[in-house]
Amino acid sequence: MKTRIAVILSVILVLSVALLLGACGKKEAKLTVGASPAPHAEILEFVKPALAAAGYDLEIMIFTDYVLPNTALQAGELDANYFQHVPYMTTFNSEKGTDLAATAAIHFEPLGVYAGRSNDLNNIAVGAQIGVPADTSNEARALQLLASLGLITLKDGVGLEATPLDIVDNPKQLTFFEAEAALLPRILNDVDFAVINGNYAIDAGITDKIVAAEGKDSDGAQRFGNVIAVKRGNENNPGIQALVKALTTEETRQFILDTYGGYVVPVF
Repeated sequence: MKTRIAVILSVILVLSVALLLGACGKKEAKLTVGASPAPHAEILEFVKPALAAAGYDLEIMIFTDYVLPNTALQAGELDANYFQHVPYMTTFNSEKGTDLAATAAIHFEPLGVYAGRSNDLNNIAVGAQIGVPADTSNEARALQLLASLGLITLKDGVGLEATPLDIVDNPKQLTFFEAEAALLPRILNDVDFAVINGNYAIDAGITDKIVAAEGKDSDGAQRFGNVIAVKRGNENNPGIQALVKALTTEETRQFILDTYGGYVVPVF
């Protein structure tokens, strides 16, 4: 009888140890997020420890354009991405047939005018060439910035559908070179000025060339906050909620302010 009891206790002990070791060795759940190199991937690197503490192993996949991170998200290759604002995502969904949704807005990157062959907007030459993003929402935003600087006048109410065809007054006869947003820093020396997204300006190390920008309190700051995007229906997944929580802490806010100054502005 004693031997039988001893065997049972031994089995219980072995099972208990196995369960304990299994719990201790439990792997973190993987969370794969696509991002532009700067500032998005850098901000995600900052929150990795917080996510690890919440039980998630954050894998960051770097993309250098605005198309592949959305197609990869739609295809299920990513759990989320972090690089775009809602107007861009809405246009992308419409044009590409994707079904992506925004969760939380994290930061705003003021769109800036950067000096290329010229550096004085107040004395811009007749016929000067301006580089602008080729995608619908960012091109319209660039044109709205140029209009706010008094360089052009756009049709009333054209908003985020504006293209160079909607310019009704162009006293300096400016011409516009449309290029993929990521390429604009590379062609800066081939145009007089270029309107460039903040993340690409930071990544290219050209922030010292900025001559004008959207205001921190502008309508753009409210409308163009960069969001965590997911495939629709996954907004409330625990991993996504953990990611949003980590990105919207006071510690993250201070990291953004300390690291990027006015080129990246928290909006949470």
